[in-house]
Amino acid sequence: MRSRNAFSALRCKSTVVGAGCLESTYDACFRYQLTKDRITFEHQVKLPVLYDGVQVDAGYRVDFLVETCVIVEIKAVEKLLPLHLAQVLTYLKLSGHRVGLLINFNVPHLRDGIKRVMNGYPAANEQNSIK
Repeated sequence: MRSRNAFSALRCKSTVVGAGCLESTYDACFRYQLTKDRITFEHQVKLPVLYDGVQVDAGYRVDFLVETCVIVEIKAVEKLLPLHLAQVLTYLKLSGHRVGLLINFNVPHLRDGIKRVMNGYPAANEQNSIK
């Protein structure tokens, strides 16, 4: 149900704004829609790295943590790259969360820009590989 709430907010936003905007535009609209829909979320969540037993602020920031369990990383790029998938997997591993959404808004149809990413499920990650 939680992923469904995030999808609902994404769908509303993309149909109104459309493709071709800056990532910051989609970020602001998504924040507004989540708030309007009363969906619990955190924005730009710091994600520290544990190195040699010490928490280090390595500059990682999760775009959105929706309902304390789904990491949402948004992009507005020509094409999603393996690096983008690796970024979400890194966030999932560091945070201990299992589900992430990698969203590219620079597509004609939003459904073509959504990748579900799972931490701890190798088969699911292979299916979501970006080519």
